[in-house]
Amino acid sequence: MNIIRNLPGPLLIFLGALSLSFGGLIVKSFEGATLWQILFWRSVFFSLTVLAFLIISYKKKIFNAFYLSGIPGFIAGSILSLGFCGYVIAMYSTTVANTNFIISLQILFLAIFGYFFLKEKISSVTLLSIILAIIGVLIMVGNSLSPGEMSGNLAAFSMPITFAVLIIIVRKYPTIDMVPAQFIAGICCCLIGYFVSNKIMISYHDIFLGFLAGFFQVGFGFIFITIGARTTPSAMVGIIMLSESVLGPIWAFLFVSERPSIFSLIGGAIILSAVLLQFYTLLKKRKKSLSH
Repeated sequence: MNIIRNLPGPLLIFLGALSLSFGGLIVKSFEGATLWQILFWRSVFFSLTVLAFLIISYKKKIFNAFYLSGIPGFIAGSILSLGFCGYVIAMYSTTVANTNFIISLQILFLAIFGYFFLKEKISSVTLLSIILAIIGVLIMVGNSLSPGEMSGNLAAFSMPITFAVLIIIVRKYPTIDMVPAQFIAGICCCLIGYFVSNKIMISYHDIFLGFLAGFFQVGFGFIFITIGARTTPSAMVGIIMLSESVLGPIWAFLFVSERPSIFSLIGGAIILSAVLLQFYTLLKKRKKSLSH
């Protein structure tokens, strides 16, 4: 697991965004499970994945890892669980494109929270990337929301806010491993799904999808992001995470025939240009540092 921890922060953020981008496709592929059953099984496998990662990383010192995460870890996990619930509700109730585009607003919250709570300056290039991203989101969301999907759209707004809070806490306490907070979030969602759902058992097909969602999509996604965010500026995390908003609708279009509108494609192209601009700036800075 040291291999993962030694990877560059921005690369880990992108790998996390790539994993998370399959969430809509997986949720839309469930056959008969209710949203609370999906939340329960997704959270069960997510919690087991995070626990396995912690056991491999800390071995006999695993309880010490939870102790060291302390109150910041508990707060981060509790808040993130609300975002997990909102994500499943949104993906279940509205389109993948709508959900991903609303989630992409995390860039605003990350930049603002980072500026006020971490005193992180926003470079002119990052500011330009943020402006491009906002334009892209406005084009997509402004032409894709419908009143019938309003509950799902509102639920989607919980994700960018809770995600931004998580990243700010990670950045505020870079020496503290916040992966235990992911386990707390998973357990909270398990309990919510268990008590709200009428019954837990679903088909083996849907249980397998719950495994894919919990292990691959959310499990590795948030482990990568939590580790990568420790060394990556908040605004840059937001920019790179926008790739999830571009890729998510693409997977839904290719595999479940959810066709995005022309405005979604235009907005997605603008967002992608913002991501590429940020990556170009990062590579340029990296070359300069290596030359000196």
